[in-house]
Amino acid sequence: MPRAGAVKTRAHNDEETAMAKLSLHPAIDDGLKRASKTFKGGTLTCKCTHDPVVVHIGSQVLHNHACGCSKCWKPEGAIFSVVGVVPRDTVKVAAHGEKLHIVDDKALIQRHACKVCGTHMFGRIENKDHAFYGLDFIHPELSADKGWAPPGFAAFVSSVIETGMPPVKLPLIRKKLKAAGLEPYDCLSPALMDVLATHAAKAKGTYRAE
Repeated sequence: MPRAGAVKTRAHNDEETAMAKLSLHPAIDDGLKRASKTFKGGTLTCKCTHDPVVVHIGSQVLHNHACGCSKCWKPEGAIFSVVGVVPRDTVKVAAHGEKLHIVDDKALIQRHACKVCGTHMFGRIENKDHAFYGLDFIHPELSADKGWAPPGFAAFVSSVIETGMPPVKLPLIRKKLKAAGLEPYDCLSPALMDVLATHAAKAKGTYRAE
């Protein structure tokens, strides 16, 4: 009969192997890159090899995070997307905007994607009453520029089940996210949930500053 310590070590090694096989996202699996304190934006380019869509972003990305929802664009094989927000007025389509279309015009976030390669270039909220109105969602990985803020947390983690992930793998996924330095949430981060709740309180007239 194998010793308890040997069994425990084998189980640990099996878990480490299983975690290594999970591809959360290249920007996470390859180690989080540091943000540049002087970074002021860059250029996003779609995946087309001919006449790619180009979008200029004149700001550092905010609230960058891993997202497990089924609507965000992600690279093939990745479990999560990596997405953050920038001020809407800093987003400028620089080339081949004629290739862009809105993926789902009924969705809260109007995701503008390339009709040829399918890459989501930016997502825009048109509802002026929403707390996030004025912010556009982008995928910094589409930029070759260095200095973007890395993901800081993981949102809608349980939603990966809706994309076909077996529920039994969620504990391991959460463990790998934490090991990468990303706290896993099944909604948005507490700071962003506070923003939403504050906006709702102001709309209801129940907001108290102190």
